[in-house]
This record gives sequence, C-alpha cells and structure tokens, in this order.
Amino acid sequence: MNTPRCGWRCVAFAAALCLPLASFAAPADEIKALSEAGHAADAYALGKRHPEALGQPAFDFFFGAAAIEAGHAAEGVLALERYLLAYPDNGAARQLLARGYYVLGEDGRAREEFESLRKLNPPPDVAAATDRYLDSIRLRQERYSLSAGAYVELGFGHDTNVNAGPAAANIFVPGFGVQPLAVSSQKSASNFESLGAGGYVNYPVKPGIALFVQGQGERKFHTDADTRQFEVGNYNAAGGVSVLRNQDLFRVGLSYGLVTLASNTFRRATGGSVEWQHQFDDRQSLTFGAQLARFKYSTTESRSDDVVTTVDNSPRDADFHGVSALYKRVLGQAWEPTVTLGVNAGDQRSRTGHPELVPRSWGASASINLTPAPKWGLLAALAYQQSDYHGPDFFAQPDARHDKYSALNVALTYLYSRHVSVRGEALFSRNRSNADAYAFPRNVYSVKVRYEFK
Repeated sequence: MNTPRCGWRCVAFAAALCLPLASFAAPADEIKALSEAGHAADAYALGKRHPEALGQPAFDFFFGAAAIEAGHAAEGVLALERYLLAYPDNGAARQLLARGYYVLGEDGRAREEFESLRKLNPPPDVAAATDRYLDSIRLRQERYSLSAGAYVELGFGHDTNVNAGPAAANIFVPGFGVQPLAVSSQKSASNFESLGAGGYVNYPVKPGIALFVQGQGERKFHTDADTRQFEVGNYNAAGGVSVLRNQDLFRVGLSYGLVTLASNTFRRATGGSVEWQHQFDDRQSLTFGAQLARFKYSTTESRSDDVVTTVDNSPRDADFHGVSALYKRVLGQAWEPTVTLGVNAGDQRSRTGHPELVPRSWGASASINLTPAPKWGLLAALAYQQSDYHGPDFFAQPDARHDKYSALNVALTYLYSRHVSVRGEALFSRNRSNADAYAFPRNVYSVKVRYEFK
C-alpha cells in the first residue's frame, strides 16, 4: 500500500498556525534549509551529528520532520513528541507526528492525531493529505476487523465506434477481392449514458487471514436507436481468502463474470486466480498472478429494420489460462507520481473444434498517476496487446488472424469531497489486423460522477 505524502507543506501549515520558533539554533536552521531543498537524508545526517541540540524545540521540530521524511520514523516520532510537550497546540507538529505513527504502523494513534487535525480546518492541501491518510488507515485496519464499502457511479459520453467496426465501407476478402461491407457492420458512433455500482466485504477470521467478497458492474445505454443492439454490460463477482505474512500478501479466489449485449447474455466466465504481492517498502511493490477461466457463449438476437437476426456464439466456447506481473513504485517528487508497469500472457483453447476463434496473447502496460494540486488526480496509461489466433481465418486465409491492439487512456479526477468525485476520461484505441474485417479505430470520451460509501 502506498503511503500518502505531505512533505514540507506541513511546515507551511506551521507558519499559518504561528509556530513559536523565534530563536533557532544554528543546526535547526541548517536542517530546515536542507529539508526545504529536498535533501531530507542530508538533513537527518546533520541532525545526528548534533545530539547536544536534542531537547531544543526548534531542533526537535525540524529534526523530527527530516527523520520521518528520510525513513527514520521512530527517531522522528520521539523528537516530535518532545516538541509537543512544550507546544501541544501546534497543528503542523501533530500532522508530522501522525504521519510518523502511520509509518510505524501505530494506526490508532495516527488516526487520533489526523482526526484532531482535521477539526482545525487546515489549508486545502493539508486537509486533502489528511483525508488520504485516514482512508489509508481505514483500509489497513480492514485486515483485523469486519469492513465493507460500496460505490455508485453515473456517467455520460461519446463512443466513436460502438460496434468495433472497420472504418472503411469496403474490405479485402482473400479469393474474392474488395467487397462492400454491410452498413450495419461498418463503424457506428453513438452518445451514451452509463450506470455502475460495486462493493466489497472483508471478514478477518484471525490476524493476517481474511475472507473477502467483491463485485462490480456497469451498463451502457445508447441514445442512438440504431446502435442499441451494441449496448454492453459488464458484471463481475469474486470471493476468496487473503493471507498476510509480514511484507507478503497472498490471495486465492473464485470469480464469475457476465457480459451482456443489449438484452442478451453474450458470455459467461467462471474461473479462479492466485496472487502474490510483495511489498518491498512503503513505496514499491511487485505482484504476480495466475488465472484460469472457462468461457461459455450464448445465442444473441439483434433487430435492424424490423429484421431479427439470431447468432449462435457457442463455437467460441473456450478455456483460458494466463499469468501476469505488476510493478508499482511511488516516486518521492513533486506531484507525487506513482508509476505502474505490467506484463501479461494468456492462451485460449477451443472446446468446440474452432481454433480460428481463439487466440494466444501477450501484452504490456505502463501508467503514471499524478497529484498536480490538492483534490486533483491525473492518470496517463498506455496498453498494448497482441493476439495470435490458432487457426486459419476466412478473412485472413490462408493465414491465421493476427491482431495488435494499442490504447492510450487519460483521466482527470476531482475529489469534490471525501465521498464524491468527478472524473473525465478519454480512451484512444486502435486495433490493427492482417484481416481488414477486424481492423478498427475507437475513441471513447466520458464524464462520470462517483459516490463512495466509506
């Protein structure tokens, strides 16, 4: 779990609260200057060379802040506790002390300090950092007590290609040359509204071991009547057990997924997964996972110009197995960047003797999350997925189908309150294929409002 960061904004808060540091000793001045320049480790090392200054309020304040920032939370907490004996009403010191308790895992004491600070109506950036800490403490304490959470989300947007159709009116078919494409199969755009919801329950059975259940779903509704046959719903549920051992978290679970198309069930997926996450420190983690699933497709119906078309999708039935890895690191720089890198590989095996309908695939992703201002979050993510099908395809004959999918996702989130957030998203994607029928561009733009029950 990533540690929220406050940094030297807490010192700015100190000035706002009239921090009584009128008579700085020279070491305290130097520690303050080094820390404000972003050299917390050097500031901590300097403080260690002046043990005679311990107990002086100015020195204890700045040395305590530098120690916590440099990764020596225990020493920082002791220094700040000494300072607060002399100045118990100083909010900046309590903010730093609460952060020190958090790093040490003293969540009860940290929560008390943060909640007391929140009542002082601090500046927006300090208030936002305090809320992030309180949410993080709540999530950590879920390991030891029954907990639950939920959200609802409403949105609207525009999809430039709801049916993932080719942009051209004509496609090349081997053996037949260039052929006209039916209008219903060409690229179609539509505005849409969306409704989503989700939730979870965690039940610890003993320290470090918990049962979990979670689920989420989203359904889109198109405003264009001609594209309502392409309205997609995605619904997923999972449950299992998690085991925490020091810096390692293990999860084993079962899952069920349902994809709907208009009013039809399109695909059901049942499966299981195992996951291991290792937390190197409070800034970086590495996760490995393995998944198994069985895909079962249904018959769907669509209506166009009062003509009902029935499609049997069962030849797509397949078994899937895959592996994934994810590395996450929080960078200690401006805007608090969090970088995530992922890779995955998987394979589907047909259960109906149709290898041309199932692929083996591999992919990679990279994303960065930023906090450019209090209550604002910015995400930029790149994804690439290559799919190589097992058998010759009619539109690619005599070859098998080969697809290369790439996407850029950009999202801007505003935290209106601790419970309400607004998010704007833009997805720019393109699928390249050796068969014209499967090549398409697709851009999706949306705005969503979420309410979280915490």
